[in-house]
Amino acid sequence: MICIHGFIQDKEERELLKSSKTYAAWSKPVEVVAHDLQVDVTSGLSSVSVEDKRAIFGWNELERTKGKPFWKLIAEQFEDTLVQILLAAAGVSFILALTDVEEGQRIGVESFTEPIIILSIIILNAFIGIWQESKAENTLQALKQMQPESARVLRNGKEIPELPARELVPGDVVELRAGDKVSADMRVAYLKSGTVRLQQASLTGESQPVLKQAEGAFDEDIELQGKENMVFSGTTVTNGTCVCIVTNTGMSTELGKIQAQIQDASLANYDSPLTKKLEEFSDTLTKFVGAVCIIVWLVNYKYYLTWDVSSNFPANINFDFQQATYYFKVAVALAVAAIPEGLPAVITTCLALGTRRMAEENAIVRKLPSVETLGCTTVICSDKTGTLTTNEMSVVQIAAMQESGRMQCFTVTGTTYSPKDGSVDGQKESLDSNIDALAEVCSVCNDAGIQFKDNRYIASGMPTEAALLVLVEKLGSGKKNRYMEAQKENSNILEACSSYRSNCKRLFTLEFDRVRKSMGVIVTEKTAFGSKNKLLVKGAAEFVLERCTNVMLNDGFVVPLLPSLREEIISTIDLLASKGLRVLACAYKQDLGTLNEYTGPEHPLHQLLLNADNYAAIESQLTFLGLAGMQDPPRQEVRTAIKDCKKAGIGVVVITGDNKSTAEAICSEIGLFEQSEDLSSKSFLGREFMRLSQSERRNVLLGSPGNSFLFSRAEPLHKQEIVRVLKSGGEVVAMTGDGVNDAPALKLADIGIAMGITGTEVAKEASDMILADDDFATIVVAVKEGRSIYDNMKAFIRYLISSNIGEVVAIFSTAILGFPQGLIPVQLLWVNLVTDGAPATALGFNPPDKDIMERAPRSPDEGFVTGWTLFRFIAVGSYVGLATVGIFVLWYTNNDSFMGIDLSLDGHTAVTLDQLSHWGQCTNWVDFHPSPYAAGPQVLTFTDPCSYFTDGKIKPSTLAMSTLVVTEMFNALNALSERNSLREVPPWVNRWLLLAIAVSMGLHFIILYTPWLAEAFGVVPLSYNEWLLVVLFSFPVIPLEEALKLVGRTLFAPQVNRRGP
Repeated sequence: MICIHGFIQDKEERELLKSSKTYAAWSKPVEVVAHDLQVDVTSGLSSVSVEDKRAIFGWNELERTKGKPFWKLIAEQFEDTLVQILLAAAGVSFILALTDVEEGQRIGVESFTEPIIILSIIILNAFIGIWQESKAENTLQALKQMQPESARVLRNGKEIPELPARELVPGDVVELRAGDKVSADMRVAYLKSGTVRLQQASLTGESQPVLKQAEGAFDEDIELQGKENMVFSGTTVTNGTCVCIVTNTGMSTELGKIQAQIQDASLANYDSPLTKKLEEFSDTLTKFVGAVCIIVWLVNYKYYLTWDVSSNFPANINFDFQQATYYFKVAVALAVAAIPEGLPAVITTCLALGTRRMAEENAIVRKLPSVETLGCTTVICSDKTGTLTTNEMSVVQIAAMQESGRMQCFTVTGTTYSPKDGSVDGQKESLDSNIDALAEVCSVCNDAGIQFKDNRYIASGMPTEAALLVLVEKLGSGKKNRYMEAQKENSNILEACSSYRSNCKRLFTLEFDRVRKSMGVIVTEKTAFGSKNKLLVKGAAEFVLERCTNVMLNDGFVVPLLPSLREEIISTIDLLASKGLRVLACAYKQDLGTLNEYTGPEHPLHQLLLNADNYAAIESQLTFLGLAGMQDPPRQEVRTAIKDCKKAGIGVVVITGDNKSTAEAICSEIGLFEQSEDLSSKSFLGREFMRLSQSERRNVLLGSPGNSFLFSRAEPLHKQEIVRVLKSGGEVVAMTGDGVNDAPALKLADIGIAMGITGTEVAKEASDMILADDDFATIVVAVKEGRSIYDNMKAFIRYLISSNIGEVVAIFSTAILGFPQGLIPVQLLWVNLVTDGAPATALGFNPPDKDIMERAPRSPDEGFVTGWTLFRFIAVGSYVGLATVGIFVLWYTNNDSFMGIDLSLDGHTAVTLDQLSHWGQCTNWVDFHPSPYAAGPQVLTFTDPCSYFTDGKIKPSTLAMSTLVVTEMFNALNALSERNSLREVPPWVNRWLLLAIAVSMGLHFIILYTPWLAEAFGVVPLSYNEWLLVVLFSFPVIPLEEALKLVGRTLFAPQVNRRGP
């Protein structure tokens, strides 16, 4: 507790005071607070006191944190293992390109094609990463913008109209008026108006402005919503005027605590499931590539390292640097084959496409990895107000007394502020008299308004009063003879209300207060015999009923309010309240006594009305008219979304600042709980949950996977603790929020989801995703999209992995068997980046499986590839590699025909398989003179017979590259579905894939049939017969994969929902 008694000179004492816990001003009377803070409320602090306190507490501002230096942003982009592998590959390729340059030869850009392409990929990905990072961390700046720039302060007995807010200190006396933003945490000293309300939804989550009072002392550990004698920094005064004493400033305010929590949550950074899997994949790939490259280089040692054996020891050791360099190049080619250079770009593109599809569904993704993380979400923690509900108060039931002495209830449909949204079920052409009188009270005893703005109806003023105006319009639309114009497109929005108001002139308003819990207006009503005063009253049903002595029946007769009638009304109030409705009663008073002659401020009785203590007496002996039950209604689509979550095995936890009974009623209505369900172990107050031990909290939230929970009157720390407990149990948590109070939890969650319409800038900046329509159902759509994106990512990663395995098999087998290298690094780069890139990206457009939302959430630890799928990819990849090598070997060993395809047309010379595997010894072969052969428009001749296996391999190398490309195009069709046959998922379900295959083949044709490109890539044009041979070697990959899918469907059952409905 902070107690200031005189000037504190001791430095240690000052530091102790500054670091002490928040001063619990809400638990003390105003006089004690003023004494503790050594201030006179009538004159304020003195200049000396202000300086003393500033020395202790500092300036009233939030701490500034240094942003991440630009150089560090750049460095972080190169911490990824896959990027480092690519950098190493680029470096080695650059060095080898230099060693290839002969003395006197001019070095051109074409010599460095491989390193330039690899570096271009790295730079592009780094640029994207820096852009995202620089956009992501503006949360604290948005938080600072919530602090006002000035305050109206009393010091030295004089008012300072605009004191800079940062100069406030504890003990300052501040006056707050309607529209002011509060600049520090303050204790209300006294009210200068009948009531004072503050909008603190962004801080506490309460859906309506909150009444404040000067009286009362509350428990020190009461929740934030219960501190009715406190106003908090960053909140706004909606009506009234009050004088307050500053109790906490800067980082000691509730807003400051939230900043500290955001900073703590930011420190708890985590890798998304996608990031983790990619890192694991990169680490494994690094080891695999390194090991295979070393093996390939060492296995071929006999070509560059020879020695004689003398006395069992090696002698005359010879090292052929040229041959060693060649096989080092082979190892580099193998590395290029093994590294999926296009994977980072394809993943980024797939996620970006996913974000675009999500944006079309009103889910705006701010951080790309979040798209994939949504797919493994196991728990959605949702706010109630505005997410599960419309955030637009609506009257859903009205009730009035019938001649029979029974209350009749009418259902009101519609969930928005639009007067045309819904109607009153069962209303008559002509309204019952008591319903008509109720409508008059609702329209005249009302300070709210409805506007049509940005293609939607919005409320100004109190939401409850706006709901009553909409009710009047729905009632008025039934009186066609009177309000026919109300339905015209360009007519007055509140036509019915205007009609009632035109008949009544307001003379004086009896403001709402916490004692009466009602509001009244004295009006003068036009009648056939002149004007007559009457009192119209609305307020909390129990309090208004207490002051009623009569009741109006549906036929207009007014009868005494007998005990039986009173009991009937009380029963109806209880019935409506049990449904979670806020129940208001409307009443009127015809005989006002001396106030019958009241005409306005100039009347002598005006002084009587200025004393609020007289209001209860004036609002006595009322005539009861009827009841209106209202709520912030659930969104229509939420019930279906909750059902989908249960089917998908996703738990839903509702966390709200509203009271427990209202929240439970809404949760039952949307299907989160059953109507008769025991909620003792599922519904908690925030502070009740925090009183549990850590083990008890874990048992509650993690004891029954898939269960739904409700936490009411929750504060920021409660939300963060719920997220922490869930994450500690391995759950992947999506958290929604709109207020400043939600920002720390949004940061802490795996997926932070902010509201686009009602959300504060603080919440949006702290989030990973923003809901443009604030709708819970959109989250479920986003989860479905996230699952679909993950499936599609698996599809193109499987495709790329199997293709890369094929390339590795091709390079490795030729190296082991001693064949000339069929594929050179630049060809492999072209295949990996360009030819494979388009189909891999197009696989991101695969339609989702029909049962995608009936599966259990996948584990974040689940890898892209399981044991069985790895076997499939090795099998398919091995075929791809062997087919590539096979066509290369076939051309060298066969110059006759193969399966009816004539291979002799180009005139090449056939060699034996043994000669091909020992081609390095061709200088020792007798009578080996290869004939010239046609390679496209040119004829290759060989003065050096051994050049037949180096320069002369351009044709078989082209066949090998083309076989690799075409096989991978067929393999892309296999990736349309992990389990289903092409008969069930035909190629045309993804037309983008067909287009991508056409583009890839088109690009391949371009490099084959454009002379300067053919020269750069070491290829030649192919004839019709040669293309037939390519297709013959390539097509079998489809029946092979179809057979493997059949085995998989037979042996492995589909995944089942682990949580159940």
